[in-house]
Amino acid sequence: MTILADLLSTMFERRYRPFGQDRPSTRPIAALTADLLGSAGETTEQALAQDILGKFASLDDAGKLAFLQHLARDMNIDPEVVRSALDAYEQAPSKATYRAFLNAAEPQRQELIRRLNRAPGATGALVRMRADLLSLAGDDPELAALDLDFRHLFASWFNRGFLVLRPISWESPAHILEKIIAYEAVHAIHSWDDLRRRLQPKDRRCFAFFHPAMPDEPLIFVEVALTKGIPGSIQALLAEDRAALNPEACDTAVFYSISNCQAGLASISFGNSLIKQVAADLAAEQAGLKTFVTLSPIPLLTKWAARNDIKMPETPAMRRALAAHYLLDAKGRGDAPYDPVARFHLGNGALVHAVHADADSSANGVANSGGVMVNYLYDLSAVSQNLENFATKGKIVASAEVTALAKTFVNATTSER
Repeated sequence: MTILADLLSTMFERRYRPFGQDRPSTRPIAALTADLLGSAGETTEQALAQDILGKFASLDDAGKLAFLQHLARDMNIDPEVVRSALDAYEQAPSKATYRAFLNAAEPQRQELIRRLNRAPGATGALVRMRADLLSLAGDDPELAALDLDFRHLFASWFNRGFLVLRPISWESPAHILEKIIAYEAVHAIHSWDDLRRRLQPKDRRCFAFFHPAMPDEPLIFVEVALTKGIPGSIQALLAEDRAALNPEACDTAVFYSISNCQAGLASISFGNSLIKQVAADLAAEQAGLKTFVTLSPIPLLTKWAARNDIKMPETPAMRRALAAHYLLDAKGRGDAPYDPVARFHLGNGALVHAVHADADSSANGVANSGGVMVNYLYDLSAVSQNLENFATKGKIVASAEVTALAKTFVNATTSER
C-alpha cells in the first residue's frame, strides 16, 4: 500500500508543459500524422505527437475542423477491405484471419489517437481535442463516427480502475479550488467566502475524481452536506448564517451538487461510481450516517409543462404534485424519463423519495422548475435491484408519498376536463 501511495503521489505531483506553448512545427499537420503512424521509434513518436498536439492547439476553429475532417474521412475504415477480411475469417477461422479482420475493422485514426496519447501530458490535450470536436461537429455524420472512436478509447482510459478519489477541502491547493469554483454547474459559487462556507465547516464535504494523467484537472466532483434529517431547501442548506453541526450528530448525507468538469469527457460516465464510492466512504467514516439522498434540481419542469399546455400551479401543494407526475410519468426518447437529472439518478439505482415546493428561490430555480426540488434516495442495500428494474423494465421506484402526489395531479387534471 505504501508503494502504491508513493506512486500515485508521484503521478499527481508531475507537471507537464501545456501543448501549444512551444512553437509548433511548420509542416502540415496531415503530414505529421502520416509520419506518426509510420514511426517505429519511441523518441521520434513522442516528438511527432507533441508537434501534432501543439499545432492543433494553435489552430483557429476552421483549422481544427479541417484537421478533424481529415481524421474522419482520410483515416476511416475501407468497407471493401472489411468485407474481404470478414469473408476470409468466415471461410477459415483462425488467429491470423481474425487478426486481419480486427485490423481492417479498426479505423486508422484510433491507432493515431493511441500514439498521440503516448506523449507526456497528451491525455488532457486529447480531452480538449474531443471538446473541440463536439463543439464543431454539427450534424456531420462522419464527425459523429469519429466521436465514437474517441468515446471508445476514453471509456477504456478513464475506466473506474484508473480514477483516484480525492477529498477537496479548504486546505486543498489554490489551483484546484479555483477549478471547483469555475466548474460548479448547479449552484454557482460567487466568491472565495462562498467556497469556504461549502468546504471549511466540519459538516461539509467535497470529493472529486482525478486521473493520474490529468492530476490538476478534476473530472467530476460532488458537494455533500451532513445534516439531521432530509432537507427541503437549498437556500437553507447554503445559508451564510447557518450553524455548523457536529458530524457525529448527523444522520443524513446530502449530495446537493454534482458537476462534470471536462466537456471533452461528455457521455463518459463517472457519476455512478462517484456517488456510490462517496456514500460508502462516508458510511465507514461516520457510523451515524444512515440516509444518503440528493437535493436535486428539476431543470426542465417548466419547459415540459409549457410544451404540454400545463400552467404552473399557484399553490405549493399542486406544484409538488405536478413535479411528482413529471418525474414519474413524463417520457422522452426511448420511453426514458424526460428529465435528465432523473435519468442519471434512477440509472444509478436511486429512488424518487420526496419533492419540495419553494425549495429553490433563486432566479434559475424559479424559472426552471417553479422552485421545486427533489430528493433521490440512495438505499445502499437496494440500489442494485432498483438499477436492475430500471434498466430491464423501465420501472421507476418511488416512495408512496411521491406516487400519491403524482396520482393527485392526474386526477385533478382529469376532473377539470
